[in-house]
Amino acid sequence: MPRQPATGQQTPATRARADSPQGPVEVTGDAGRSSPGVPLKTSGRPEGEPPAGAGRPGLDATAVLPYAGSRASHRTRALRAWMMTAPVDVAALLAPLLMTHQYWRGTLVMAGLTVTFFAAGGLYHARRHVSILDELPSLCGRLLASAAVVAMIAALRHESAEYVLGFTRGVGIAAGLVLVGRLLTREFATIARKRRWVEHNAIIIGSGPTAVELARLLRRYPQYGLRFVGCVDATSRPGSAAQPLIGRLDELEQLVRIVECDVLIIADPECPESVLMEVLRRPGNAACDLWAVPRLWGSRSHGDHIGAIPIVKVGDTTLSGPRWALKRASDVMFASLALLLLSPVLLLCALAVLIDGGPGIFFRQVRIGRHGEPFHIIKFRSMRPVDEHESQTNWSIAHDRRVGPIGRFLRRTSLDELPQLWNILRGDMSVVGPRPERPYFVEKFSAEYPNYAMRHRVPVGLTGLAQVSGLRGDTPISDRARFDNYYIENWSLWLDAKVLLRTVAEVFRAGGR
Repeated sequence: MPRQPATGQQTPATRARADSPQGPVEVTGDAGRSSPGVPLKTSGRPEGEPPAGAGRPGLDATAVLPYAGSRASHRTRALRAWMMTAPVDVAALLAPLLMTHQYWRGTLVMAGLTVTFFAAGGLYHARRHVSILDELPSLCGRLLASAAVVAMIAALRHESAEYVLGFTRGVGIAAGLVLVGRLLTREFATIARKRRWVEHNAIIIGSGPTAVELARLLRRYPQYGLRFVGCVDATSRPGSAAQPLIGRLDELEQLVRIVECDVLIIADPECPESVLMEVLRRPGNAACDLWAVPRLWGSRSHGDHIGAIPIVKVGDTTLSGPRWALKRASDVMFASLALLLLSPVLLLCALAVLIDGGPGIFFRQVRIGRHGEPFHIIKFRSMRPVDEHESQTNWSIAHDRRVGPIGRFLRRTSLDELPQLWNILRGDMSVVGPRPERPYFVEKFSAEYPNYAMRHRVPVGLTGLAQVSGLRGDTPISDRARFDNYYIENWSLWLDAKVLLRTVAEVFRAGGR
């Protein structure tokens, strides 16, 4: 029984007519060639007419719904590339245990190290052009690196050459099985995409020649795993050719929700980056996988492409999913250990504050955290404000005469911040992140600096990249926001580690306020 076309797809016998006084207009030639049942058309919009929906007060959902996802795209929205490859890799790496348990420790270490190397090298990331040959150099190099590390450890721990030889033989078998497993999973992924068992809805940002060609390729070749649902006009250029043109860039968040989009492809080099990033950072858009066509010829895309068009995977613009779980777990472990190890320091600081200023060791103040939620931050008291209004609106007290010697020392060494380890355990804060600010200044800076509010995509931090980069006290807010957003969009555990190491150096240099 022939497969029925998905919602929004059309067969040659049932092509919808474009609403144009001149009748339907179809793209001809190679650019208009399409796969059976999915013709590529223009809307017949006269030259210079604004794109669909331009000038309207709100997005017309009924005009977009015909492009909503197919049943396959509904079923496979949650699927990711690593869900198939990672379990197969682990099974292959542990296969030597079926033959002998003599080397079980080394086999487990080898499996963990290899998976870590693969993840660090992006070998669990989705690819549009699936080919084992593209991955082979990286696979072999990382397999050899992990095998060498474990073999050296085995040689140091066991003087017997027979033991090392036996273990190395098992490593060779595991490496071979990994390559076979990768070959099979890549072949299965290609078949599943071609038969449209697995597909993800994709919106192309752009309406120029590159967008037109990408739309044609996605319609014609399902092996890229993307179901093209429409283009978004990013520059409102007259006579845009990409169709269907389902809206404007400022409507992207609504369009993503309506068509249940999983993937965004940036294909317009003329769209200003500041405008584009402001739109892509919105919560509804940030959840989509983001790909981009390099703006400069010769840009390397690590071998990934759609047709002959190179594309690159753009990192996540926010922290969510497994990355957020990993960061939260590391925060809890760090804060618990730090509270235990630094308890004598905390006790000494508390006694010093008590002797210097009497009762009232801790200072609590409302700050703005993740997603703009207020919380009470805890610090060691370094001075007493006149009233609550002064506490919330006074920008800096670095040179205030009410700050005594003890308070000044605590502030310069940042020891007054240590009670915030409790805020981290509670989930109000993270170890590393944008520093929290008071509601008055958050409102003020958000109005003055467009990118300032974007820093609240993640929890605020005990320390931050901006602070260890010298942006403390009376430094430009725009620079701080730029560093904070860079941290969010380039987060990794190693970046957190670097910030912490630089923070320790700042503490010993007494580089605080």
